[in-house]
Amino acid sequence: MPTDDSVVLSFDSADDAAAVRLDSGTTLVQTVDFFTPVVDDPYEFGQIAAANALSDIYAMGGKPLFALNIVGFPINDLPKSILTEILQGGADKAAEAGIPIVGGHSIDDKEPKYGLVVTGEVDEENMWTNSGAQPGDILILTKPLGTGIIATAIKKEAAPEESVFAAIETMSTLNKDAVQALQGLEVHAVTDVTGYGLLGHLQEMCQASAVSGRIDFQNLEFLPGVQDLAEAGMIAGGTRRNLAYIKDYTGFDPQLTEVDRLLAADAQTSGGLLISLPQGDAEKFMVSFDSGFQVGKIIERRESSIFISH
Repeated sequence: MPTDDSVVLSFDSADDAAAVRLDSGTTLVQTVDFFTPVVDDPYEFGQIAAANALSDIYAMGGKPLFALNIVGFPINDLPKSILTEILQGGADKAAEAGIPIVGGHSIDDKEPKYGLVVTGEVDEENMWTNSGAQPGDILILTKPLGTGIIATAIKKEAAPEESVFAAIETMSTLNKDAVQALQGLEVHAVTDVTGYGLLGHLQEMCQASAVSGRIDFQNLEFLPGVQDLAEAGMIAGGTRRNLAYIKDYTGFDPQLTEVDRLLAADAQTSGGLLISLPQGDAEKFMVSFDSGFQVGKIIERRESSIFISH
């Protein structure tokens, strides 16, 4: 565990990026994320992977500065044009975020993998973490759920076109606009919702903040076709692992079916920001950022970290 006084945040917390204070007083935030394709189109995969990596910086309230590519590619088995498209997708998404990709590293691998190391800066006094949620706060999510289910259906060639289009659109959308809409508001805690799903990331927030969270399942928004795909068994292994883990920390309404619980635990790729803030500020945010929706609230610490009502 790092003991250097310059280390503000590291792996001993469950925050989205590391934070290190420089001698000049500037605080850098840095993250790394990469994964295998979740969609068929290589350019769209590049965009999604880049947006996903950038999200960690946004979740800290940081400003991205530059990025490095991380690439695994079967160079002797697939056309180089596919790699070119992946990298172009990442470069274009980085440009949308206002940053350059200045280098990187690649290896010959059996399966394509792509992502970014992203470096940003943040005002340390106003840096967002996942440890400041307070009882009475409203919980807001900025993107609908269900990308894990749709990605599984894509692999099984069972995803409706509408679902695929919607998933690609949301996964490739930067969380930049949501961050801008939060400026000037009293933000208590933020994390981005990715592989651990809504419940896993909320559990980390509740544990770090010594509070509990209450989720209203009826308020959760899902991408088109997700419920039907879940009923058809299009559930990722990661989602099942999420639910198996979170059951020890969650009180589920008995009316919630196993599919409902899997939907709430769905492993996301490039998901939205989960934000904890006072009710008045939450209302202001949802006026200025109409894609956000209230999923629940923060309550005093109870035996379970999370309670989900039907």
